Amino acid sequence: MVLLGVGVLFLIEHFYTGNNAELLDWKPTRSPEVEVQNEVDDVQQMLDAQNEMRRRRGLAPRDEQALRDEVAAEEMEKLRRRRRTGTT
Repeated sequence: MVLLGVGVLFLIEHFYTGNNAELLDWKPTRSPEVEVQNEVDDVQQMLDAQNEMRRRRGLAPRDEQALRDEVAAEEMEKLRRRRRTGTT
C-alpha cells in the first residue's frame, strides 16, 4: 500500500509541468531586497557591538572596510597554508 502511494507521488511529480514552489503554493515570506537589508543591518549591529567591546578595552573602533580587509587577509593566509601542506 505504501509502495502504491510512493508510486503515485512519483507519477504526479513526473507529469507536473510547474515547479515545486507552485505545487506547494509556496511564496517567500520576505522579498530579496528585505533579506539583503536585514543582512546589512545584522553586520552593522555586530560591528557596533564589537566596537563597544573594543572601546571598553581601550582599543580603537573598526569600520566595515577594516574588518573586510582583515577577513580577506586571513582567507589568503589559509590558502597559502593549504598550498604548502598540499591539502584541498
